[in-house]
Amino acid sequence: MNIAIKIYGNDRCCCRPDTTWERENRDYYVPDGIDSIHWSPIAFARISKAGKCIGEKFVSRYYDAVNFGALFYIGDILDGSAGSLACASCADHTSILPFPLYNPAVFGTEGNTFEINKNGERIFRMESASEENGKSVLSMLEEAVCMTSRLTSLRTGDIVAFELGQASPLATRADGDVSIAGEFCENWLFDFKIVF
Repeated sequence: MNIAIKIYGNDRCCCRPDTTWERENRDYYVPDGIDSIHWSPIAFARISKAGKCIGEKFVSRYYDAVNFGALFYIGDILDGSAGSLACASCADHTSILPFPLYNPAVFGTEGNTFEINKNGERIFRMESASEENGKSVLSMLEEAVCMTSRLTSLRTGDIVAFELGQASPLATRADGDVSIAGEFCENWLFDFKIVF
């Protein structure tokens, strides 16, 4: 299974190994020698039909469910070099892709809000029906499916996600453990600790 990610702010993508997938809401134990974790909020879709070079006109036929989540990156590795993003993306249990998933129509419903809190304080919030640069979250997600399918074949069960913001610092070993909680449509998506 692939986890294909469209990177925030450009037309590049990378794939994360399926060992990065965390969907059971377990605490994240930071590996020894790692001093910082960065993060990015995401929207993602589950691919329901195999495809390559998927066109915009037909993209809605290739996914059946959506949700919001988060990606963690090993901050110590993010140095701006060509391969640092890919290397920082490979740690186990760093793709927070919660289940159950939602019908894509939910992303277009006014008032449905995605929110992430760190130690009880909001660090990200967006309405799923809102638009950025004239595009809805669902249309940006469909663009990500089309774009990633140009580079890699998508198979049934794959996940395609796009970052909703630039990867930024989330936690450091010096700060100690932090609690992370995510909510969408007044339902908890995840609630766990990052443990150093």
